[in-house]
Amino acid sequence: MNETPFWLDGGRELIPVRPLDGPADVEIVGGGMTGCACALALAKGGLRVCLYEAREIASGASGRNGGFAIRGTAAAYDVARDTIGPERAAGVWRRTEAALDRIEAVGGDAFRRTGSLRLAADEEERDLLRREYEILRDDGFEAEWRDALPLPLAGRFPAAMFHPPDGSIHPARFVERLARRAADAGVEIREHRRVASLDDLEADHVVVATDGYPSGLLGRLEGLIIPTRGQMIATEPIPERLFDLPHYGRNGFDYWQQDADGRILAGGFRDISMDSEFTADEETTPGIQHALEAFLDDLLGRRLKVTHRWAGIFGLVLDFLPVVGRLPQDDHVWVAGGYSGHGNVLGFMCGELVASAILGRDEPMLELFDPARLLVA
Repeated sequence: MNETPFWLDGGRELIPVRPLDGPADVEIVGGGMTGCACALALAKGGLRVCLYEAREIASGASGRNGGFAIRGTAAAYDVARDTIGPERAAGVWRRTEAALDRIEAVGGDAFRRTGSLRLAADEEERDLLRREYEILRDDGFEAEWRDALPLPLAGRFPAAMFHPPDGSIHPARFVERLARRAADAGVEIREHRRVASLDDLEADHVVVATDGYPSGLLGRLEGLIIPTRGQMIATEPIPERLFDLPHYGRNGFDYWQQDADGRILAGGFRDISMDSEFTADEETTPGIQHALEAFLDDLLGRRLKVTHRWAGIFGLVLDFLPVVGRLPQDDHVWVAGGYSGHGNVLGFMCGELVASAILGRDEPMLELFDPARLLVA
């Protein structure tokens, strides 16, 4: 059994090391989706950037997730609309759709524009899904309602909503390409360099982009972005093409897709052992791994060989909004994280958002994502 995450089990993009020709204007901690997107945008804006990664590029959550690239936040659109207001919710959704367009533009074969399918596991979830669908359509967003589903979904799920803008991403490959682009733009990338203290950094701006992984760099915010474990499996390839796009159900607690080689990659079920999954430990656990296998056995009607098992850590925030902006009481330190399991698109978007703000552009969305709200809560 291979316990290397499927996305990290293979050759890496060659990332050149190019030392800066002077002191860094911005230092970034974290070599995942957010850190690399931020570094690239800053370098394009003319700043000298140094990025530090404790392990290797994409070795954290960016190489350990389900490979979904979906619009919006972790909250359903109608819930976000009720919580933060119609204009703000629509603004966030449109900005994530724009981020998907940019991901497609730079992703190459690391991204496929497939759409995604959110499934109702029962009639109660169907009613919730239908409400979200109608509000999305009323607000001008693309969405398709599906009552008739193909096998093996038929008879198991009463309905689904198709999201046309979404896609499937090879997250590690995509982030490695971002890192290479950043290096080519002049960013100095230092892998295997753990930053233990802000005192070790000298730039005018520091960006902490570690999402749910504890960094020890966030002062009073430390621990308020809750480390949460997500577990996954990947199977042997099968000849049948059963799932052409990312699928997710039970309010996101189950998710799966089939890659181009025919493997099924499935994750979720942390709700069967919720307390144990609030952790920064990347180890898999027997209970959730068994639940994932049993789910696929039941869905496919047969047992497939599992070739990979892995876990990753994401940052959970109770209001399901990212945490992006200046650190309270330390204006030179910025944080970007707290994507609540939706870090592929939100991480890319928020990395660019922080870069834009550091470059002096007005970004009203930062008020919504303000880290200080966690201290008030």
